[in-house]
This record gives sequence, C-alpha cells and structure tokens, in this order.
Amino acid sequence: MNDGDLRSAHMVASVLLGYPDERLYGSRQVLVEAVSALPAGEVRDRLSAFLGHTAGTTQPDLAAHYVATFDLKRRCCPYLTYYAYGDTRKRGAALLRFKHALHTAGFELTDGELPDHLAVVCELSARGAVRQARRLMTEHRAGMEVLRAALEDERSPYADVVAAVLATLPPARAREREAALRLAEQGPPAEAVGLEPYAIMEAGR
Repeated sequence: MNDGDLRSAHMVASVLLGYPDERLYGSRQVLVEAVSALPAGEVRDRLSAFLGHTAGTTQPDLAAHYVATFDLKRRCCPYLTYYAYGDTRKRGAALLRFKHALHTAGFELTDGELPDHLAVVCELSARGAVRQARRLMTEHRAGMEVLRAALEDERSPYADVVAAVLATLPPARAREREAALRLAEQGPPAEAVGLEPYAIMEAGR
C-alpha cells in the first residue's frame, strides 16, 4: 500500500475504533466508499467486514458492546502502552513519546484523552504522519497482537479492525512474534505506584 492508501485505511480505522456515535453512523457511506477504493487484500476485507456488521447493528447496541468490551475487559485495552508497561511508572515516559509525536504533527488532543489509544494513533497517520504512526504501532505490535487475540476470543467484530491495522504494518519478525506470545502468557507488568494521572483501567477489570 502507498502512503495515500495507508492514510485512508488508518482514517477509517480511527473512526471505527472510536466510540460508535454519530461520527461513525453518520459517515458510514463515506467510510464504505473509502474502503472500497483500497487495494484488494486483508486490510480492505477486514474493514469491510466490520462495516458490514454496523449495517445490521443499531448505534445503541454497538455502543453497549464497545463499552462492555473496551471499558470493562482489562485484556481488551485499546491503550498501547498498557501492554508494555502496565500500570507502572515507566508508562508515563512512554506516553510522552506518543504525545510528542502528536504535537510534532500539529495534532492536539482534547482534555482527558490519552495519546496511545489505537484510534488516536491511526488518526495521527491519517493526518499525514504515516511514518511516525507506523513506528509507534510497530514498537507496540506485541500489545496489538494480544488485543487482536483477546477480541477474537470475545468474538468481537472489533477484532477485524485491529487485524486490519496490523496488516498495514511490515511483516512481524521472529522477535516480535516471540514478544507477543510472551506478553499473552505473562500479561503486562504490575506496579500501581506513582501512576495516578495515567490510570485508565480500574483494578479487577
């Protein structure tokens, strides 16, 4: 895929991975057309599958599923640094890298929004910072693979969107595959001290 296709695919993914409000349902036809214009392959197929799901699902039902999946299931966390650092102090520095990448691209978040949400990183790419966004995603590929697997276990249609984003990255190297397997087995690091500003998931979820 060229940069234009990547930006388009990531633009669609950023909308689909956000809370399913009128931004999604009001622009569904535009999203379908954008996906149809992508090259044939897994990215187009996966995004089309999710959009097909929205055609038969009401906005309240999809919103309820979104909350039950991403807000109430710890292993389905959409925040990429959580997988590498858990609720530890090291996560603060990792979040600053994401925030710096967004700031450099002229992308300012609204109050309370964290920069490592996968939807935000996809939007960063869609706004033109393709290289920076793909680097951040590649660095956190293991977490994305764990997220995809967790969503598949939950039989969530959102697994298709995460799989589509993964398919826009370079092929995984052996070291990255091993990291994903290790993370799936061991989970993220545990340390709740000193991270109050970054606590995004309540214990026990």
